[in-house]
Amino acid sequence: MLRTHTCGELRTADVNKEVKLSGWVQRIRDKGGLIWIDLRDRYGMTQLLMEEGRSAQQVVDTARKLGREFVIQASGNVIERESKNPKMATGEIEIDLTALKVLNASKTPPFTIEDDTDGGDELRMKYRYLDLRRNPLRENISLRHRLSLETRKYLDNQGFIDIETPFLIKSTPEGARDFVVPSRMNEGQFYALPQSPQTFKQLLMVAGYDRYFQLVKCFRDEDLRADRQPEFTQIDCEMAFVEQQDVLDTFEGLVRYLFKEVKGIDIENLPHMTYAEAMQKYGSDKPDLRFGMEFVELNEVAQGKGFNVFDEAELVVGIDAAGCAEYSRKQLDKLTDFVKKPQIGAKGLVYVKYNADGTFKSSVDKFYSEEDLKTWAEKFNARPGDLLLVLSGEAEKTRKQLNELRLEMGNQLNLRDPKVFKPLWVVDFPLLEWDEESKRFHAMHHPFTSPKPEHEAMLSTDPGKVNANAYDLVINGVEIGGGSIRIHNRELQKKMFQVLGFTDEEAQAQFGFLMNAFEFGAPPHGGIALGFDRLVALFAGQDSIRDFIAFPKNNAGRDVMIDSPSVIAKEQLDELGLKLDLKK
Repeated sequence: MLRTHTCGELRTADVNKEVKLSGWVQRIRDKGGLIWIDLRDRYGMTQLLMEEGRSAQQVVDTARKLGREFVIQASGNVIERESKNPKMATGEIEIDLTALKVLNASKTPPFTIEDDTDGGDELRMKYRYLDLRRNPLRENISLRHRLSLETRKYLDNQGFIDIETPFLIKSTPEGARDFVVPSRMNEGQFYALPQSPQTFKQLLMVAGYDRYFQLVKCFRDEDLRADRQPEFTQIDCEMAFVEQQDVLDTFEGLVRYLFKEVKGIDIENLPHMTYAEAMQKYGSDKPDLRFGMEFVELNEVAQGKGFNVFDEAELVVGIDAAGCAEYSRKQLDKLTDFVKKPQIGAKGLVYVKYNADGTFKSSVDKFYSEEDLKTWAEKFNARPGDLLLVLSGEAEKTRKQLNELRLEMGNQLNLRDPKVFKPLWVVDFPLLEWDEESKRFHAMHHPFTSPKPEHEAMLSTDPGKVNANAYDLVINGVEIGGGSIRIHNRELQKKMFQVLGFTDEEAQAQFGFLMNAFEFGAPPHGGIALGFDRLVALFAGQDSIRDFIAFPKNNAGRDVMIDSPSVIAKEQLDELGLKLDLKK
């Protein structure tokens, strides 16, 4: 071994030991007579000491030729430091060097390998192997490892079995866009990379493996955001002979176990909220419950007063920002500009200041009396010092717009504390959603989700009103995962495909293997898939998943480190039977 200890483990109990360390040079301080080197590996950092005239000249000469990120081997004796550093785990000791060997030199890195680096995002992604040496990234990857390990422990203890499913599968028309892979042996035909192992885990239930799980890589060719990557990891699970509550109990147990084991936090029982309630109170199917500001509808008290913006609206609705009546006109104008952004789309914002002295000042004083505004305040249960913010328009759009404003106010008022965690289950989603462009229904989750048993008959008469036997796990306004009780009956699955606009022939061509399997004793079953990358980022209190993946893609879906995707040779294309204009 090129080392007897790591750079993070030596303490005062090790004083007088002869040790050998290997790692990377973090920094060098040459004070003439004394030279110090901070040596780093993934376990920590240890200070090395040389003294002119006392240490071997070869050691001193070698030290003065070192640069940042040189890989070295250092031998010496552990001694107690005269000037201790309480910020370092090894800050009470240092190594009095007797030998120093360069294992590999390094060019000067393009950015500093420090907690607070001077490298921009693209530069750090190009040299990701250097970025991964920094403590924040190391801690992120270590957290990911710990969550993965504890997830496996919990599921194993619950009787789940880890089974791998194929990566080269059949492309399906539902869901996001597939990544496709041409087949050399079957010219003109293509595999798809899985968006999820959905049909395979259902087939495993038919096969009798009644508790399956997998930490599995999935692929979606979709536009990227902070919480999306073209390849991502799911905690994918399925259970047979269960109803909805059985699945919720099992995975609520997983959530509570992970918070306890990894963060030392006790999570209370998760509340359940219906989709309809979430949309009405928060304008979102993934509400952030770390703060209040529930929506209050004002149609009864705000319409019929001559203010056409409200009178002609399907919905007038607002939130109460407690203690914000002192907001200046400039701050209110900024909020108005915020809701009018194209991605939010509101036409304007009405505000009412409930002043500390009990009076009211609003942007609609021309239309509403002091008594009218007092009635509004009573609807909100507002107190003097509060600020009422009101939007109006089409009901669905307005609720979504107000959700964005609510989250913005939560940010401005520091109510979205990343150290506080408020998970919940959102249940009773609509089974289907109508798409105006294609003029047909689409599955809100996926086409294998079962309707609520009491709604099955409505699939034939009023499919838009059918609720799904589905559920989402939401934590702090982030959808961590979702699942459902699945259809396990061929005739019901056939009916579902018909409602989605499939002909019997199309359904058989795309999913005949699954429907055929349902004829051989398919048990009732259901499951869930949790976004593992999002879960890790959430545990670290961050929004972006990128720094919790060792080698992520950028926002254009490119790996700038290895320069991928890239063109391939004409010979490869010919083998695959593909003809492309490589000059483009």
